[in-house]
Amino acid sequence: MSDSTLVDDSLDALVVGKTIRALRQERGITLAELGEAIGRATSYVSGLENGKKDPKFVELTAIANLLGVSLDQLLSPTPPSGREGLEIEWSRIQRSHLYQQAGLPQFTMRKSIPDEALTTLVGLYSELEKLHKDRAATPEEARRANTELRQQMREQHNYFPELESLAADLHKAIGHTAGPLSQRLASELAHHLGFSLHYVGDLPPSTRSVTDTKNMRVYLPRTQQGDPRIVLLQALAAHALKSPPITSYDEFLFQRVQINYLAGALLIDETSAVEFLTEAKKKRELAVEDLRDQYAVTYETAAHRFTNLATEHLGIPVHFLKTSAAGTLHKAYENDGVLFPSDPLGAVEGQTVCKKWSARQVFKQDDRLTPFHQYSDKPNGTYWCTSKIESNSRGDFSISVGTPFDYVKYFRGRETTRRGMSTCPDESCCRIPPAEVAQKWADNARPQAVMNTALIAAMPKGPAPGVDEGAVLDFLEQHAPN
Repeated sequence: MSDSTLVDDSLDALVVGKTIRALRQERGITLAELGEAIGRATSYVSGLENGKKDPKFVELTAIANLLGVSLDQLLSPTPPSGREGLEIEWSRIQRSHLYQQAGLPQFTMRKSIPDEALTTLVGLYSELEKLHKDRAATPEEARRANTELRQQMREQHNYFPELESLAADLHKAIGHTAGPLSQRLASELAHHLGFSLHYVGDLPPSTRSVTDTKNMRVYLPRTQQGDPRIVLLQALAAHALKSPPITSYDEFLFQRVQINYLAGALLIDETSAVEFLTEAKKKRELAVEDLRDQYAVTYETAAHRFTNLATEHLGIPVHFLKTSAAGTLHKAYENDGVLFPSDPLGAVEGQTVCKKWSARQVFKQDDRLTPFHQYSDKPNGTYWCTSKIESNSRGDFSISVGTPFDYVKYFRGRETTRRGMSTCPDESCCRIPPAEVAQKWADNARPQAVMNTALIAAMPKGPAPGVDEGAVLDFLEQHAPN
């Protein structure tokens, strides 16, 4: 460390300053004497002791010599006393965004203020901060977090190289080279990570799986809908990622994206999938259903994986939608400029998809085996889309992947004659009924809406929002080995 180098970033200048002050006062040394020893003005030393100045290494050495302590003692991350710790915390509080946003005056902490009063002040602020966070945990907060995450995914084309590398390492560890990941190899991966698998019939209703890292067990539902590998791989991905404990809804969403991405990368390995898709592009035969069949996965998994690889490796911008039969948008991604319906915060989840888009038109088809393709003329250009309906315990959903007209030449299904014209978000496109129909039923149509409690409820709290933590711990108590 050079003479001009400041205190290492890992050190807290406020703690260092308070330590210097405590030791100086204990030894009866004045601010002026300390300033003279390091060649600095008294005002500088005062700022240093209050954590407002970052001391240089040569100054710290001189201060340690004057105070008769080692440099390690001077730079200890532990406050010199309980009182000093409270004062440090109060200094941090007054610098916080919430304190400053409240317009509260700066309050100088004097020695005459009892420790009990300072403890109460710090405690009151902690409760205020907690209440503020609880108030912020609303659907609006969730939509904001979703919007920011979708922007991040768009900027990197929904491609995470570090997760691709981790998936490749895990494949190598279990001897998987290419093609579908068998259930046996999925189980081998669990054993490689040190877990035993336990299929039970009493998982807490709020969970898909439960992982016990103390006894290295993964509990999975005895009966499952869809691909049984997905739930297992998601549980293993959560462990392999070594993610820190969740402290905010933003972190919860990002970790969920990472877990789903890694599970998808384990099911469809990057190297062979890129080779497969590159060959299909050359033949102008790209099709999500071919990727699904090649790797024996669900259509949704194949569609997600296609969006991971299409732009990064094929140079094709794409968009993805998961839409309910009622037209509600559940998941969406785009880097091709398509305009999704959105609220004033920019969030798209929960919005209604245009009735004229492929994602809605596919529900009109009786044939659910043949791929459904459609061109849609939208306000910002023409897009081609392919859609497929999949069902789960929550109902029917359409899974759609699309691309701008300039790139449709690489896809099978480009010859379709289906075409729709959408002017959404203009409400006259599909949300306002014809005038004669509206007049005919004026004051005579009185539907009762299905109440969506998420509109007024706060976001679920806890390490995994929506999970009943008490039920999970009861479950583990019952199933843990003696």
